[in-house]
Amino acid sequence: MNPNVVLPFLSSALSFIFAILVADQWIRRRQPYQLVWTIGLLWYGISAGTEFLGSLAGWSEGLYRAWYLIGGFGVAAYLGLGTVFLLNKTRFGYFVAFSLFAGGLFSILAALARAKEGHPADVAAVLGVVLLSAVGALLLAFVTRVRRSLIGPVAAGILVVGSLIVAVLVLNAPLASPGYAVDPVTKVPVGTAFPSDIRILTPPFNITGAFALVFGAIYSAYIFMPKRRFVRVTIETPVISQLARALAVLVNFFASIPGAWRAFRAGTLNSRVPATLLIALGGFIPGWTSGLNRFGITWSFFLGEFLGVVLIFLGFLVSIEVFSDVRLPFTQVVLARRDPPSGQVTSGGGGR
Repeated sequence: MNPNVVLPFLSSALSFIFAILVADQWIRRRQPYQLVWTIGLLWYGISAGTEFLGSLAGWSEGLYRAWYLIGGFGVAAYLGLGTVFLLNKTRFGYFVAFSLFAGGLFSILAALARAKEGHPADVAAVLGVVLLSAVGALLLAFVTRVRRSLIGPVAAGILVVGSLIVAVLVLNAPLASPGYAVDPVTKVPVGTAFPSDIRILTPPFNITGAFALVFGAIYSAYIFMPKRRFVRVTIETPVISQLARALAVLVNFFASIPGAWRAFRAGTLNSRVPATLLIALGGFIPGWTSGLNRFGITWSFFLGEFLGVVLIFLGFLVSIEVFSDVRLPFTQVVLARRDPPSGQVTSGGGGR
């Protein structure tokens, strides 16, 4: 009953089951975000699976590289990309652009942390990450302004190219002996065996993906909840207007919570609201514990990973629009069907 074995096993198993259910939804509905989420959940399952195998039978260089590549660059980024596709008709692309730019800036902080540890990253590598993140952010902002419907494909193109680049770098990077690194106390894997030039590459992937998943879920909840528009934005100045709208959404979201609670008690609240809030919490927890792992606080890493996938899974199950019926995957055999509560509207969308 070693938690380092049990928790990754449960996370991996649940992720694969979840991926099968979402893939089944994609086959039925052919929505791009469902396909991307399926990929992200597969990465989640594989990453947790490497942790299970490493804790059970011992780590190896190949297993460690797979863990770092998929877990460090793939999981959060592809789950967040699914949210980008889901919200590709809104101004959410501006937030994604800002998140990517912020991720590039966080690479500077990562480089400073590595230098403080005595393993400085190459200055050219740091500047390259910041520059490429800024170019990608400008491209996403431009596409959002001229044609929002393309934000998903453009973001996917940026992520795929970035994934190929880091795959080559991670698979060929020299590793300090014995070819992997784990915390000496908790035995949780850590990224310290990789050179600093590789470790500074993770923030643009993780920060952009985690921010898109968490804040995209909050934004979706705001769209479908009864609103109290406490703050309205009329500014049209580029950049400033987008920051002001993001702040307005945040203020109006909290101002609308009492009305949403009353609708929930009356049984009229759209199921997407509690569903997306669960998804937001599920994205936040592993993002936080993964960040702590990078600073040497490793005891919560596997627990946060498990709680994250459980909460995201519950969020999908709560949504009447995602799972209006339960059936055997990839078949027409319906095991159970449910209808929305009386008075609940299950369609709608858009938003600004």
